[in-house]
Amino acid sequence: MTKAGSKGGNLRDKLDGHELDLSLSDLNEVPVKELAALPKATILDLSCNKLTALPSDFCGLTHLVKLDLSKNKLRQLPADFGRLVNLQHLDLLNNRLVTLPVSFAQLKSLKWLDLKDNPLDPVLAKVAGDCLDEKQCKQCANKVLQHMKAVQVDQERERQRRLEIDREAEKKWEAKQRAKEAQERELRKREKAEEKERRRKEYDALKAAKREQEKKPKKEANQAPKSKSGSRPRKAAPRKHTRSWAVLRLLLLLLLLCVAGGLVACRVTELQQQPLCTSVNTIYDSALRGLRSHDILRWVLQTDSQQ
Repeated sequence: MTKAGSKGGNLRDKLDGHELDLSLSDLNEVPVKELAALPKATILDLSCNKLTALPSDFCGLTHLVKLDLSKNKLRQLPADFGRLVNLQHLDLLNNRLVTLPVSFAQLKSLKWLDLKDNPLDPVLAKVAGDCLDEKQCKQCANKVLQHMKAVQVDQERERQRRLEIDREAEKKWEAKQRAKEAQERELRKREKAEEKERRRKEYDALKAAKREQEKKPKKEANQAPKSKSGSRPRKAAPRKHTRSWAVLRLLLLLLLLCVAGGLVACRVTELQQQPLCTSVNTIYDSALRGLRSHDILRWVLQTDSQQ
């Protein structure tokens, strides 16, 4: 294995020729980031090293035409590997790659590709096929580019689909928010109208009660008794006297009926022989004679003496 020091000398010696060979170097001692100092390099050989990853600065070597990364330990390529748009020959033999970055589809100048001896995804491995001769390696480059373009289109379509879903979800959320706000506004409007109606009813009730209170003093003034100087006699006493006289007249009428009944019984029935009826008949006869002679006083005296 060539020492880093000697390789460092070769790095500067070949800088003007735009060709750099770092194969069989220990890049743990020669940092790959130093390659960014060679932006116009066209051919780069990094094979047979212990590279496990490439820095993002590596993709700044946009003038590369031929790149050899075979027999390393690369697990993935930088996401912006597609920036190497002038790349025509790419050797990735015997690494640990499973997939390729989507930007790989931008390597439109790629004519030769070797992906043998990598644990590729079964679909990608089937597309790549073998690279045992020049023709197969060219076919591999063409097929892999077409496959990665299809993957890129699918991912873009999926991204657009997810973006559309997100937009639809956002629209639904906005519509839901608008509906919720409209409902809240309608609720506040209804509550405000109900509160206004309640206050109006309370005001009308208070106004009606006030009118009733204003009417009551007038009625009481009209119904209240006047002062002693101008008051009218109450009619309650005459009503009581009228009722008493009616009862007295009724009692007198009942008494007269009883007397008349007893007089008739003593004059007509067999009871006229009884001592009481004899006295009654005698009084009755005396009364008749007194009435006939208009001597009421003498009749009264005779009646008392007979009794």
